This record gives sequence, C-alpha cells and structure tokens, in this order.
Amino acid sequence: MTCFSTDEKERFDPTQFQESIVQGLNQTGSDLEAVAKFLDASGAKLDYRRYAETLFDILVAGGMLAPGGSISDDLTRTEFCLFTAQEDLETMQAYAQVFNKLIRRYKYLEKGFEEEIKKLLLFLKGFTESERNKLAMLTGILLANGNISAAVIGSLFNENVVKEGVSAAFAVKLFKSWIYERDINAVAVALRKVSMDNRLMELFPANKRSCEHFSKYFTDAGLKELSDFARNQEAIGSRKELQKELQEMMARGDNFKDIIAYVREEMKKTSISEQLMIGIVWSSVMSCVEWNKKEELVCEQSIKHLKQYSPLLKAFTSQGASEIILLVKIQEYCYDNIHFMKAFQKIVVLLYKADVLSEEAILKWYAEAHVAKGKSVFLEQMKKFVEWLKNAEEESESEDEEEN
Repeated sequence: MTCFSTDEKERFDPTQFQESIVQGLNQTGSDLEAVAKFLDASGAKLDYRRYAETLFDILVAGGMLAPGGSISDDLTRTEFCLFTAQEDLETMQAYAQVFNKLIRRYKYLEKGFEEEIKKLLLFLKGFTESERNKLAMLTGILLANGNISAAVIGSLFNENVVKEGVSAAFAVKLFKSWIYERDINAVAVALRKVSMDNRLMELFPANKRSCEHFSKYFTDAGLKELSDFARNQEAIGSRKELQKELQEMMARGDNFKDIIAYVREEMKKTSISEQLMIGIVWSSVMSCVEWNKKEELVCEQSIKHLKQYSPLLKAFTSQGASEIILLVKIQEYCYDNIHFMKAFQKIVVLLYKADVLSEEAILKWYAEAHVAKGKSVFLEQMKKFVEWLKNAEEESESEDEEEN
C-alpha cells in the first residue's frame, strides 16, 4: 500500500482540500487582506487547478455546494465567506479584489472562475435574498473590472430562475453595481461583444417579454439608462428586420404601391421617422443589385437603377429634412464605394429631375449640410449645377417681380 504525506493527501482529496481552505479562512477571519495573502501562499501547496470549483464554492458560500445551491452539511464549512459578509457595495468591492488578486496570481483559474459564476447564477433560487444581492453586486463589479465576460449573464435566462422573477431582481443589483463602476456605454460594449445586447428581454417570462414591461421594470428600479439601451436595441432590431423585408420585396419585384404601403405601416407601428426611413430605403435600394466593378460602367448602371426606384425614394422625402438626409446618404455611399465617386453629381441631378430632391435641399446641402467625406470632390462636381440652380432661382424671382 502506498503511503501519502499530508501534502499529497491534500493534493488529491477534495475533503482534505476543503478542510485546509476552511481552516485557513477561519484563522484569517474577516480580514480580507489576510485572506488574499493566505490564498496566494496556499496555491503553492494545494491543487487549485484540480479543485477550483471547491475553492470558489467555499469563498462564496462557505462550503461545497450541492446541486441547487445548498451547502453539503456533513462537510466542514466556514462562516467567513461572501454570503456572510456585509451587504454593501464597499464590502463587495473588497471581495472582488480578493478574487482579482487570486486569478492574477494563478491565471489558470480564470476559466474555472467564470464557470463558477455561471453555475452560481443557475443556483440563485437556492440562496437567500441577501445572498443573491451580494452575489449580484459582486458579479457587476467583476464584469466592470473585466475579470469575467458578460457571457455569464446567459445563466440568468434559464427558465428555472426566470419564472419567479429571480433573474430580473438579480439583474437590477448586478447592472446597478456594473454601471456604478463603469457606465452604460461600457456595459453596452461588453454585452455586444458576446451577443447579449439583444437578449435582455429573456430576463422575464415569455408573457412579460415586451419593451414596455422591460422599460417600466428597470426605470422603476432606478435604471433608466438600461431601459433606454434596451429600447434602442429593439429599435435597431426592428430596423434591421424592416430592411431585410424591404430587400426581399424588391428582389421579388413587388410593385412600389405595395412596398410603400408596407413601409408606411411599419413606420406607424415602430414610430420610425421619415428621416430615419429614407436612410433605410436608400440602403435597401442600393443593396438589391450587383454593381459593376468598372467605374465608367457603374455610373450608367446606377442612373438606370435609381431612375427605376425614384418613385420609392420620392415617397419618403416629403420633408426638407428627409431630402438633406438622403443627400448625405448619397454622399457617404459614393465616398465609401470608390467606383461611385464620379457618379455623385449625376445621381443628384437625376433625383432632382425625378422630383425626389428639391433645389432648396440641394442648395442647403451645398452651402452647409454636407459632411466631410469626399467634400472637396463632391462640391467641385456640384459647382456648375448649383450655379445653374441659383441663376434659375434668380430668374424666377425677377419674373415674379415683373408680373407684380
């Protein structure tokens, strides 16, 4: 029979490992500086790599967790852990530092730590409200510090924790501490990085999964910036769906009357302004054709294509502001797609003749409403036409005066 030294036993026996950690934590007590030092030193003789889950269970809950979140009563536990700490942001920040130091010292614990947080979020129903609040604050701080990725939020979409409102209540505390540490823009970037930005509605049961409910819930909880973010995300999602449907209708060759009716109905439903809509229509019109790669041919092709679709563009430029938006969109498109650089003036003249763009809008764009992209090239292209427009305007004015 092989004999093991005490150290070797600790390395290969989770019970021994737990006893060693619990004993150390009982000695260091609530002094988190001492806890961090103890954990740093213990990594040299204890197998953190193998028993990462046990280690994190003890630091959070005081002992090893059984499935569902209850403590295995027959095993040693400590009263010095996250769940027994004071329920305030300052204490949670101090605990976040303990985890931060531990993971920086033992980099291989990073993945296991993120898995632990995911697991703990699935066990929320097994914890008390106070324990959930502390875990939520800690998770928000860890997300703000970049110790874990926003992918952990996926655990909150589990039906088991969603249905009784546990996920939503937890999310309030989590986002409050996250936004407090950083800001809503940093939160948005982190959520987008792991495709969680469009899934926040899943914090609620299916029958409450609406933007109105989400907005009211989080605004009432003091998180208006999160409500605004979710509304914005839904609007972006609606616009993408609308553009996709628009492109499919064009590809099928649906008549303009039907397309215009569909778009106007969507504008009513989603409160999209005409200024926003003309940008979507322009993008859809320009992406429903395979463009020639040769500059001299693409100009002719674009004129032919836009002549065909001008009634559609006209339907959504009834306001001067919409015409300006369209002109800027054309400018940006011709700049971003280099083969169109020489086509800009021809496109604008075509749309002027088709009554899509007015002389007022063109003159205003030329004088002040243009953007920086390709500005000098496009203003030069437009110079003669703008002069012609101004002369025509002056002649018209003088004729009016003579008549009077």
